[in-house]
Amino acid sequence: MTTDTPESVRKALIDALLLKLPGVSARKINGLDAYFVSDKMFACISGGGIGLRFSAAVATELHFSKDNVVPFQPRGLPATREWIQIDRADAADYEKDLELFQASIEFVKAARTR
Repeated sequence: MTTDTPESVRKALIDALLLKLPGVSARKINGLDAYFVSDKMFACISGGGIGLRFSAAVATELHFSKDNVVPFQPRGLPATREWIQIDRADAADYEKDLELFQASIEFVKAARTR
């Protein structure tokens, strides 16, 4: 008998979405579940959402254009300009944000070569 917690089910759904993307890997960093491409973090599960890294301009635009985007503040740390958090009550709904995940991956990959 398994006792899946809501958090483990949520992580499994997010893993299923993100780990199928080319070059994406997952590991824990400072106790948080994080996702990497080219050995750089582009996403991180925190609380009821997922943090994503973008340019400061894109992050600001997303902040004001989407009602489910909030500052990314894992464990209450101060927010940064390059990170946003997308909140979804049902982790399966992150499928709707696939384009944003891919844009974050591309931003992080490009940032590596600068």
